[in-house]
This record gives sequence, structure tokens and C-alpha cells, in this order.
Amino acid sequence: MSFCFNFDVSAQTDTAEDTGGNKRQSERRDHDAEYAERADETPAGPVKEAKEHLPPTDPHFLLTDAIAETVTIGALPALHFLNETVFERTASEREDGEKILSRREEKNSDLISGVYEGGLKVWECTYDVLELMEKEGETFSGRAVLDLGCGAGLLGILALKRGARHVLFQDYNSTVVEQLTVPNVILNCQEDDDVESEGEKKGKGKKHEDDSCVAKQDSNASSPPPKKGLADLSQHPLIRRCRFYSGDWRTFLPLVLKEEPQPKFDIIFTSETIYNTCHYPALHETLHRLLAPSGLVYLATKSHYFGVGGGLHLFETFVEQRGVFHLDRLWDGAEGLQRHVVVLRFKQLKDN
Repeated sequence: MSFCFNFDVSAQTDTAEDTGGNKRQSERRDHDAEYAERADETPAGPVKEAKEHLPPTDPHFLLTDAIAETVTIGALPALHFLNETVFERTASEREDGEKILSRREEKNSDLISGVYEGGLKVWECTYDVLELMEKEGETFSGRAVLDLGCGAGLLGILALKRGARHVLFQDYNSTVVEQLTVPNVILNCQEDDDVESEGEKKGKGKKHEDDSCVAKQDSNASSPPPKKGLADLSQHPLIRRCRFYSGDWRTFLPLVLKEEPQPKFDIIFTSETIYNTCHYPALHETLHRLLAPSGLVYLATKSHYFGVGGGLHLFETFVEQRGVFHLDRLWDGAEGLQRHVVVLRFKQLKDN
């Protein structure tokens, strides 16, 4: 499957990747450096105030008439998430103070800068990170994890189900957090209870039968787990290890830094968040201030986001100019619009 941002823009061509000549590559590096410098000078638009969202004490309504999809990757636990089409069909029935559901439908766009930042889609780079986590065998045991720009929250949910001691979910839009992220966490907590119950009866540790790289169940055949016990889920052990925030990174960071002690995260996930160079300063500062000294940032992205201007080349240049992080490529996709997973770590750690 393939995703791209859907809005009216003039076509752009990435000639550096097409030609491969030294002159072209040199021109591209100069262009990237200039563009990255301008990221500091370009206003990032209006600031959306950050706020924390508490899980509802009665979560029944969040899963009413829900249709769930399931993604299974190798030996990873099954991850459940609400079907995007349901949001489109029931937009008028949902609480949406930001009006992003109606505006998204009106403009037929997956990105409305400063209004809606794409959080209702599960973008393909998320699956790339999940595959990498399966390959590396990461268990997250005892780790603090931040899912930055979380959307559906699949990366944070994986960490939660595999032993993370604390997971913070953050997305730009409060509607996304309230109507998608929180319900998805609840859905997976509920499923976890069902698995635990089955495990007590039949024995635990049953291996997934589907060992394909990414297998998505048909949404019509996949329904949410039974709703028994939902009223108690706000006190579910997994829910109690989660926190949920919305808002611009420029207001999110100072809000969480008010806490004592200030939080630090062993792992930060951020997928498809570097599409706009205007956001680079706030993103970099957030990673800088919230990553633990020996922590890792897993960032998934496309090479270039047509119509928005960002992409891996520009972000690499921006990171180099700041001199805070080392950036190493972990995976490069060769098919279609090139995708990548990279890891960032503090320079002083790698240099020692």
C-alpha cells in the first residue's frame, strides 16, 4: 500500500536522486543546507496550546459501533486500531471541537497546515518501524517511551504491551487523541484482558500463526473485543501507565517540562513528522530536551514529501547543523517513494 499527502500543489522533481552526477549531488547538498538554515527563520504558523487528556471514567461510548482492524507482524503482539472509514462516515456524530473531521472532508485533504496534521491515518512508515522492532526483538521492558505525533498510537501501544513502564502519547489534534488514540489504547487493553483470560485456561505463550511480514485482517471480520468490564478500564494497569497530550510541540514541551522531576524518555518514536521544514526547530528541541542521555529516537520518514518540502535529506542537514545528535540509517526501502527508518542518539554518547 502507498500513501501520500492529498492536496493541491504544483509538481516538484527530485533531480538529485534521478541523475546521481557529482555536480547534481553537490547542488542538492547546497540546496539542503540553505533550506535547513531557512527552517529556523520560517514562522511555523499559529500555536495550538497543548493540554493533557485524561482517559474517560466510562469509556463505553468511545467504542460504540466501532469497527477495528488488526495488524500482526511476525512475533509482535496483535495491535488493534479503529477503522479510519468509520470516522469519515460518522463525523457528524462525534465530538470534534476542532472541526477537523468536517474540514478534512470538505477539503478532501489529509493535511491542513495548522488545523489538521494527518493524525487520523495510519501512515505506511509506521509499519516500517513495527517491522524493525520485530527484527530487533525490542521488548521495552522497564523503559519510558514517547510516541511523538502518535496518531493512532500503534508504536506506543506496542511498547505498552511489551513491558514499557510508562508511555506518553502526543498528537497535534485533540480530536485525534480523544477519538482515536485513547480508544485504541482501551481497545488493546481490553484485548489484553481477553488474552490473559484465555491464557489461564489454555496456557500462555501461543505463537502467532501468521508469520507474514505485515498481515492486516479484513476490517469486516475484525470486531472489537467484547465490552464486558469496560467501565473499569480507566483503572486498568496498562491505562495507568499512559498519559495523553495534544497540541503544538512549541507548547507541549514547556507543559511537560513543568513536571518535577522533568521527564526523560529511553525511546522516542516519531513517524512521518518531518514533512514540513517549519516544524524542524520545535521537533529538534523536543527531542533534545526529552530524550534520556543514553536514549534512542526512532524516526521513520519518506525521502521527500512533495508539496510540503520536507524529507530525510533536509532533516539530516538540519541535524548536522545543530550538532546535537548523530543520525544513522537503520533501514532504507527501495520500492516506490523511498522510505527510511533512522535512529538519533546524543553525540557525546557515541563519541565516548
